Amino acid sequence: MTNIPFNTPPYVGTEIQYVQEAVDAHKICGDGQFTKKCNAWIEKRFGAVGALLTTSGTTALEMAALLCGLEKGDEVILPSFTFSSTATSIVLTGATPVFIDIRPDTMNIDENKIEAAITDKTKAIVAVHYAGVSCEMDTIMDIARRHGLKVIEDAAQGVMSTYKGRALGTIGDFGCYSFHETKNYSMGEGGALVLNHREDLEPAEILREKGTDRARFFRGQVDKYTWVEYGSSYLPSDMLAAYLWAQLQEADRINENRLATWNAYNEAFSPLAAEGKLILPTIPEECKHNAHMYYVKLKDLRQRTDFINYLRDRGISSVFHYVPLHSSPAGRRFGRFCGEDVYTTSESDCLTRLPMYYGLSAEDRGRVIDAVLSYFA
Repeated sequence: MTNIPFNTPPYVGTEIQYVQEAVDAHKICGDGQFTKKCNAWIEKRFGAVGALLTTSGTTALEMAALLCGLEKGDEVILPSFTFSSTATSIVLTGATPVFIDIRPDTMNIDENKIEAAITDKTKAIVAVHYAGVSCEMDTIMDIARRHGLKVIEDAAQGVMSTYKGRALGTIGDFGCYSFHETKNYSMGEGGALVLNHREDLEPAEILREKGTDRARFFRGQVDKYTWVEYGSSYLPSDMLAAYLWAQLQEADRINENRLATWNAYNEAFSPLAAEGKLILPTIPEECKHNAHMYYVKLKDLRQRTDFINYLRDRGISSVFHYVPLHSSPAGRRFGRFCGEDVYTTSESDCLTRLPMYYGLSAEDRGRVIDAVLSYFA
């Protein structure tokens, strides 16, 4: 009996063909034909003003922080239950991450605790859409507008998810996607910055192209390009974009396949939830998710550890998630927690994720379900 991994990177079968096309075109650096195709696909599919592939979701967040004009002395409000990249992008600008508590139902930032964390130094809010389920964006955007704050959507897990019909990443000022191998669509390492205001397009291009106006040169807007602002190299190889392009063309099929697994898990475990034996994910009515992950929450840390070990002994990988950032060494050094940690740590201690990936067979899915049911039996 083979082991069932927690994740297998998506692969649809045409990736190598497109990578070979990129090689044959003698254009394997950034902004080749496949990069442009991916950018255009994101813009059209999600209704974004602009989209730029990046080397990772992390660098997309870094670009968003820089484009918000963050600097030393500024503060940014974000949840503590997130990946280090969310906070690191803030710290690199010299600004201070201000962590607040999460909602226990969605594991997203508690929108009702944001205003209490706002000071005269606050410049932005980062909304992290955990598990591809949207934060309460209407409330967050209303707070941001009233206080003159920027909103960055960390939609690393949210590609193909929506909030009230709007694609995640297109609601705030900037959206950040990840195409890491653990995500629903992958280029190995990669991401995208989603731009929602036209005035940010050119500054983003300059920032991404090492501080030059090279993009304007290729559009024929200037007769030569030069260094005009600070920047870095945030362009991925066109070979990686070619790999991603294969999957974007099959985006709906991948999405439907993952949703089938998510729904099968949810249906099978609903009786356990009704009996109070575990807690299942909550999907608010206004949210449409992308089955990025399926998690369950156990009674406490001890039971979670026992549950993970039980599945491991049966060849099934179950993985817990983030250690809250405010309790980490870097989090204590660079940031601060505002308010009371009511749910962040306690909910984090209970949560673990089940195998979820494109192509998970019905047989293996059944094995996972049977193992979970047998644990509680």
